Amino acid sequence: MKITWLGHSAFRFEIGNSVILVDPFIKGNPKANINFDEVTAGTTHIALTHGHSDHLGDTVEIAKTTGATVIANADLCSWLRVRNGLSSLEDGNTGGTIGFDDFSVTFVDAKHSSAFITDDGIAHSLGHSNGLMFHFRDAPSVLHMGDTDIFSDMALIQELHEPDIGIVPIGDRYTMGSAVAALSCQKYFKFDKIIPCHFGSFPVLEPSVDQFRVAMGEDGAKVQALGVGESLNV
Repeated sequence: MKITWLGHSAFRFEIGNSVILVDPFIKGNPKANINFDEVTAGTTHIALTHGHSDHLGDTVEIAKTTGATVIANADLCSWLRVRNGLSSLEDGNTGGTIGFDDFSVTFVDAKHSSAFITDDGIAHSLGHSNGLMFHFRDAPSVLHMGDTDIFSDMALIQELHEPDIGIVPIGDRYTMGSAVAALSCQKYFKFDKIIPCHFGSFPVLEPSVDQFRVAMGEDGAKVQALGVGESLNV
């Protein structure tokens, strides 16, 4: 499987006949200096952790262009159907699993908010914020934590799913910062590899992975920091 970081919390997974984009916030990300058409080409699925604009991102455009199936919580799927005209949707909610040919995805907990502000200034609740637990055929399992703080039930996610790879937000302000993110990885998970995300996109976020590496201490070798557009084959 090939994992490519598209900046912020956006990733592209390529496995078998599936191309999965997670939280495809690309055009609005000033640090995403990548070719939009290239990194979205062939998309078969779009998986969303929650409805904030820096995660929902370019979902509607990509789905309409490629015909990709959008995977999201039930409230967010309803929003995308009614307000944005999408029809290829697979909705779920916390604890539920949806299976596809090359992978399954389980909605796990995350500690965060989820709303979308429309042009009229009204905030629309878009359901619960989630992490996404991916199990693949013949490839390591991946937990994309979404936006979250640390919480003790991370131990249950480890017990239930035993994720091999963790995609972990480290940027602070809106999610865990480096020290707390490192604690979550060391206290609750047994990741083989850790890919940091949700940093460096905006001035208010932590600019780099340096402090996270330091906080990981002896486990720093597990950190697989990708540049925007860079890939990891697993």
